[in-house]
Amino acid sequence: MADDIEGVAALLHEVAETHHTVYRIADGEDPDWASWYADWLIRLSELPHLLKTTPVRSELVYLLVRLDRDYNSSKPNEPWERFYARRLLEHYLPVPAKS
Repeated sequence: MADDIEGVAALLHEVAETHHTVYRIADGEDPDWASWYADWLIRLSELPHLLKTTPVRSELVYLLVRLDRDYNSSKPNEPWERFYARRLLEHYLPVPAKS
């Protein structure tokens, strides 16, 4: 799963850089950033392959906003990309329960 975390984290870093480039006139400020990220991640990246499913856009927007709030409130000792990646993988690729 560590490789998957790194792969998803790399995509999250890429979408952030791309978004900043697109929105550089506004200093990267976009209150609807999660919608833009979700669209890019679903349509223009390998995220569906890494998650083994194509997320529903509205669900991914919701998760990104929730992860942003969780990250900012808990202030974990890891980059936001890895935090989001781990949580997204846990959501979309849950570990089967052992019997």
